[in-house]
Amino acid sequence: MRTFTIFILLVYSSLGYSQLADSLHHKSFFRRSIVPATLIAGGVIINHSQLEQNLQEKLRSGLSDGFHSDIDDYLQYAPIAQLYLADILGVKSKNHWFDQTKYLLISNLLTSGITQGLKYITLKERPNGAPYAFPSGHTSFAFNNAAVLFHEFNKTSPLLAYSAYAFATTTGVYRMLNNKHWLSDVLVGAGIGILVVELVYYFEPFRGFNPFKKSNSFSFAPTISSHAYGFYFAFQF
Repeated sequence: MRTFTIFILLVYSSLGYSQLADSLHHKSFFRRSIVPATLIAGGVIINHSQLEQNLQEKLRSGLSDGFHSDIDDYLQYAPIAQLYLADILGVKSKNHWFDQTKYLLISNLLTSGITQGLKYITLKERPNGAPYAFPSGHTSFAFNNAAVLFHEFNKTSPLLAYSAYAFATTTGVYRMLNNKHWLSDVLVGAGIGILVVELVYYFEPFRGFNPFKKSNSFSFAPTISSHAYGFYFAFQF
C-alpha cells in the first residue's frame, strides 16, 4: 500500500499547488492550463504501460477479495451540492447562481462529449475486463464540478473551494480501487475536467444571458436522493 499512499499524496499536493498558482495568476489562461495539460500528458505517457499495470495490481492486492464501494458514484456530485448549498447560505461567489449553472452545464456537456468520444475511439479495456476505460468519466465529471466550484469561491471561501478537489480526487482513487480504471484513465479524466472549465471561464459563453439576475422572486434548491439528483425551482408571480 506504500505505492498507493505516495500516489494520493502526489495527486493532492499537485492539485493544491496548481490551484494556488491559479489564485496568484488568475489573469493568465496559459498558467491555469499548465496543470490540467500536465495531467493529460502524464496519463497519455503511462497509458498501457507496465507501470500502471503494476500499480493497479498492488492496489488490488492490498484489498479484500471482491472489494467494491459505491462511494465514487456519489462523491462526483459533492461539488455540485457544495456549490448550491453555498449559494443558499449566502456565501459570496464570483457569479450569480444562474451564471454558475450555465457554466456548469456547458462544462459538463463539453466534458461528457470529449470523454465519451475518447472512450469509443480508444476502446481501452478496464482492469476488470469491461470496455471503454479511457478516460474515466466519473473522474472527469468530478473534476469538472470541482473546478467550477473553485472558480466561484476561491477568492471568498478558499476552504470551500479547495475541498471540492478532495472529493474529486477521492472519486478518482476509488475508480481505481474498484478496479474500474487505470491510473492513466484517472489522470486524463481529471485533466480534461479541469481544462474544459478553464476554457469555459475564459470565454464565458452567453455572458449577457441571465433572466434572473434582477429578480428576487425566484428560488431554487438542489434535491438529492438515493435514486435521483435534481433541483427544486419556485417562481412567485
